[in-house]
Amino acid sequence: MTDITKAGTYRLGDRDVKRIGYGAMQLAGPGVFGPPRDRDGALAVLMAAVAAGVDHIDTSDYYGPHVVNELIREALAPYPEGLTIVTKIGARRGADASWNVAMSEADLTSAVEDNLRNLGVEALDVVNLRLMFGDGHGPGEGSLEAPLTVLAGLQQRGLVRHIGLSNVTPAQVAEGRRIAEIVCVQNQYNLAHREDDAMIDELAAAGIAYVPFFPLGGFSPLQSGALDAVAAELGVTAMQVALAWLLRRSPNILVIAGTSSVAHLEQNLAVAGLVLPDDAMARLDAIGG
Repeated sequence: MTDITKAGTYRLGDRDVKRIGYGAMQLAGPGVFGPPRDRDGALAVLMAAVAAGVDHIDTSDYYGPHVVNELIREALAPYPEGLTIVTKIGARRGADASWNVAMSEADLTSAVEDNLRNLGVEALDVVNLRLMFGDGHGPGEGSLEAPLTVLAGLQQRGLVRHIGLSNVTPAQVAEGRRIAEIVCVQNQYNLAHREDDAMIDELAAAGIAYVPFFPLGGFSPLQSGALDAVAAELGVTAMQVALAWLLRRSPNILVIAGTSSVAHLEQNLAVAGLVLPDDAMARLDAIGG
C-alpha cells in the first residue's frame, strides 16, 4: 500500500497528522442511517486504514446514529497512540432518518456524552460544531455564539480537547475565533465549488487546518468531463485526481475521503504518490473558474 507520508503532515490540535485521513460516514447504511450492509467489511476498512498509517479519522455519532462510532470502537479500541478522531455535533437523526437541528445546550451536551460513550474515550480529540442554519445543506447566516459557548464550556470541563467548525461562513469563522481557539474548519470544497478559496488561504496563514468534504459533489456534466479527461490522460480515476488537486491546493488541506471498500481505500491512499503536472493543474483550476 502507498506510503501516505508522501503527502506530508499538518497540525490538527496538538498533533501533526498525515494529510490523507479517512472519513467514516459511508460505513453506515443507506442514507447514513442504520447498520452497514456488510459489517465485517466495514470493520475491515477501518483496520486497513489504520494499518496503512492513517492517523486522522472523521466521524459523528449521528452517523447511523451511533452505528459508525460503535464500529470504530469495535475495530480500533484500544486506540493506537497518535490516532486523532474528529467528531461533530449540532444535528440529530430522527426515526425517519431526517437530519434535525440540535444546537441547544442540552442537545450539544448529550451529543458530546454520546460520542464519548460510543467511541469509548474519556475526552474527544476534536469536536466540530456543525451549524445548521438555513436549509442545513450549506452555510447560512447567523451567530454561533450560543452553541460555541456551550462547546467551549464542555472543553473547559475536559470532555473536549480541541474545537473545530463545520458548514460555516467566513464571518462565522471570525466570530468563532473570538470565542474559542479553532483548530479546523470543515466545509464543502472541491474543484467545482471554490467559494472558500479566500478562507482557505486565511486559515493557512493562521495555521488552521481546512478539511473539505464532498470532493466530487455538485459537478456539472461539463466539469465532470474536464476532470475525466485529465484522469484518463494520467491513467487514474477522477476521484484520485480530485483528491490530488486538493492536496496541492494548499498545505493546510486535510483530505478525508470515505469509502466502505478496502480496494477503494487503497485507491484513495495512493493519491499520496500522485503528482499532477503543471499543465493538468492549470486545466483543473479552470474547472472552478
